[in-house]
Amino acid sequence: MIKLVIFDLDGTLLNTVADLAESTNYALNQLNLPVHPTENYKFFVGNGINKLFERALPEEARTEENIQQVRNLFLPYYASHSHDKSSPYPGIPELLKTLQEKGISLAVASNKYYQGTLELIAYYFNKFPFIKVLGQREDINPKPDPHIVEEILQESGIKKEETLYVGDSGVDMQTALNAGVTACGVTWGFRTRTELEQFSSAYIVDTPEEILPILFRTQAKS
Repeated sequence: MIKLVIFDLDGTLLNTVADLAESTNYALNQLNLPVHPTENYKFFVGNGINKLFERALPEEARTEENIQQVRNLFLPYYASHSHDKSSPYPGIPELLKTLQEKGISLAVASNKYYQGTLELIAYYFNKFPFIKVLGQREDINPKPDPHIVEEILQESGIKKEETLYVGDSGVDMQTALNAGVTACGVTWGFRTRTELEQFSSAYIVDTPEEILPILFRTQAKS
């Protein structure tokens, strides 16, 4: 039986792509650089914000200096606009409530920068007792490095085989594989089912409700 569910944030718990796109485009526009359609950002995110900025920059402009310039413009703008269009995916609040009622521990392991992760969880999910909420920190390798998951496991005292990691991307599936926990890919996020299928994910689900049977190992592999 699963005792701990660790969630990715962007594309898994929250649909944040419109606010991420608008904030990055704002920074690019301030630097007189080309902007991108919101849909493109689904494939820019997932490896931390510096990688997001690198992907959003024109190929010939992908320097450390430009990445830092975009970051400096993005952070204050996003801090004021991260709630404009973002929202939990349908069924997510209900899923978290059910997990809470069943006594299953909840945690978040995201590649979003740490402060932004904390703020979004506090804003959208303050009713739920996450045992640990972690975003990307400058001194810690981002996912798919397993450190962030291992840190949660160590603090919780829950075993790997009692842990389910839920995410929407290949990065998430690889993270679960690297950490030795069970992977559950979700198709409602930023990436495709095909991407999820490329990794050894034990489960792939189309709705939050489908996660519940997995907790008791009653659902067959997708």
